[in-house]
Amino acid sequence: MIEGIFRWFADPDNWSGSAGIPMRVLEHLEYSVVALLIAALIGIPLGLFIGHTGKGTFFAAGLANALRSLPSLGLLVLMALILGSRISSDLVYVIPSIVVLVVLAVPPILASTYAGVQGVDPAARDAAYGMGMTGWDVLRRVEAPCALPLILSGVRSAMLQIIATATIAAITSLGGLGRYIVDGQAVRDYSQMVAGSILVALLAIVVEAVLAGVQRLVVPAGLTGRDRQRRTPDTERAATARDQELVSAR
Repeated sequence: MIEGIFRWFADPDNWSGSAGIPMRVLEHLEYSVVALLIAALIGIPLGLFIGHTGKGTFFAAGLANALRSLPSLGLLVLMALILGSRISSDLVYVIPSIVVLVVLAVPPILASTYAGVQGVDPAARDAAYGMGMTGWDVLRRVEAPCALPLILSGVRSAMLQIIATATIAAITSLGGLGRYIVDGQAVRDYSQMVAGSILVALLAIVVEAVLAGVQRLVVPAGLTGRDRQRRTPDTERAATARDQELVSAR
């Protein structure tokens, strides 16, 4: 088995053409990114609204739990049967799969967004209102930035779920890395199936690492605790001294 996997990866035919590994990876990423963007356009604004106003919290929690409980494979087959008969173009396999991926990606984004906004320190929110900010200003300049770490964590979780679910979407003739698993099962080529699984796992690891790096760059250090971790005893004493000087000056 292991030798067969190495032979499969070493075969030049598996690295070229429309069914080659590079093209399958690009297809998988294309479906995943499109689904993630649509889910983010739905989940983030809705989560910001619910977290800011406090309205619909019970609805959001119930919706997130309900969507999470849906079986991915069953939903995929159902959507393919419903939408497949209404679509005559090459998108007959793409649209049902994208719909399912979006449905499964919205809950983690929605839940993390409204939880992040609701978790903002009330003192910071009250101070913003005290400065004369409007509700929109508070959401845009205080709540959303403070909730950014949780929002991005939800996006990362959704992306991993999309990558995994896009694999089984190959049963509807969708492209991507799932084709190696489905096609390998059809001809009992277990080396190809394992190789496809390895590629999916590697893709998920790489994407997670990239998103983690983006989150580290985008989120201010003060919101993640990195700023405190970088401080030494000397810098802590200097910061304390500056604070005391400011208090004395007042």
